[in-house]
Amino acid sequence: MMRDVSRRRFLHDAAVVSAGVAGLRSWQSPSTVAAQDPATSAAETIVLGVIGTGGRGTTLSKEFAGIHGAEIAYVCDVDSKRMAEAASATSAKQSRTPEQVGDLRRILDDTAVDAVVIAAPDHWHAPAAILACAAGKHVYVEKPVSHNPHEGELLIAAARHHKRVVQVGTQRRSSPGVAEAVERVRAGEIGTARFARGWINSQRPNIGHGKEAPVPAWLDYELWQGPAPEQAYRDNVIHYNWHWFWNWGTGEIGNNGIHALDVCRWGLDVGLPSRVTCGGGKLFFDDDQQTPDTQIATFVYAADEASGSPLQRAIHWEHRTWHRRGFEGETFGIQFYGDRGSLVISSKDYRVFDMRGKLLEQKPATRGELEHQHDFLDAVRSQREPNADVRIGVDSALLCHLGNIAYRTGTTVDFDPANRRIKSNPAAEGLWKRDYRKGWEPKV
Repeated sequence: MMRDVSRRRFLHDAAVVSAGVAGLRSWQSPSTVAAQDPATSAAETIVLGVIGTGGRGTTLSKEFAGIHGAEIAYVCDVDSKRMAEAASATSAKQSRTPEQVGDLRRILDDTAVDAVVIAAPDHWHAPAAILACAAGKHVYVEKPVSHNPHEGELLIAAARHHKRVVQVGTQRRSSPGVAEAVERVRAGEIGTARFARGWINSQRPNIGHGKEAPVPAWLDYELWQGPAPEQAYRDNVIHYNWHWFWNWGTGEIGNNGIHALDVCRWGLDVGLPSRVTCGGGKLFFDDDQQTPDTQIATFVYAADEASGSPLQRAIHWEHRTWHRRGFEGETFGIQFYGDRGSLVISSKDYRVFDMRGKLLEQKPATRGELEHQHDFLDAVRSQREPNADVRIGVDSALLCHLGNIAYRTGTTVDFDPANRRIKSNPAAEGLWKRDYRKGWEPKV
């Protein structure tokens, strides 16, 4: 079903496209790709390439391959061993054995490919998606959609300019149970909801203190770094631990917080905050991690002048990567607080409580994995907006980025939602963009 485009969203996207379209040209470097006709819809069978074949990428490859009307033509990774394993696992789900390529540009040059699935590290998400849009490919890109706020602006510009469908991997947007829970919050079943909280509590391993080492023969480390400023190879970064280094990752708030913050925004029906504060630090791990193992971020939304209400709204995020005891008996969750009750969403269900904490109702609410992929394929065929459109993904990722910026600068970040800019805070504004390796710089 086609979604109506509101005037506010149209003006928002137009402004972002205007700001970012000038930077698209440089993302063609160092490979020139031929764009397909944007008006052309994909054939009944949608041909895909999967970029990044770690645990998440291989799972996506197998799941897409198992969907009727989808076919994986390529798997791509800088790790030759992991890529071969993904090709084998994918071929078991379809009649075609996908071709293995180490450079994503090989996929983008193939005009037979309709779409790409991007599950590479965070620093590759937006750059790869921008290149894909310019090559005429539709995009399913894992969360967070960007490594920094500026990249998000560029990606919206690329998607709109090239008229490409871009689905972000916040799969709860396609979960029938989560959508039902969100609709009940927005319909006022727990009263007026003005506060939402998301959290995750886990026990991650200590990554130790790494050392510089020779690059393994199975790894193309230069291409793995891609657009990120070059750093020497160290033996405790690849594969998963890059999440905890600012050069490549966005910390746990970008890794898992994005899922909860996206649903919090959805349920409260809010866009971007006016003020962000963040505390925490490394309270447990004595290792090389740069991102906090304990982080508490609060996003305050200005009073809604249109409704005449003087009251603000707020979203709160908390994680601990060293202690599994969470809230509401859940290691991961989202909770909405209203003036007549509360509603909790976990990874398996949602529960409605009255003001005294009495459980009123409990219903299933799984994450919506396959539903999200079906939604993407249907959106490509019908050229409609997907459930987790790039605009939604960019705005939810921006909360993660603003939380990290507040943490890294030790400041309160005042933000102008209308202009989408940090206000009067040079230190924070300095983290809006990042430095890039020569040849990969976006120019706006």
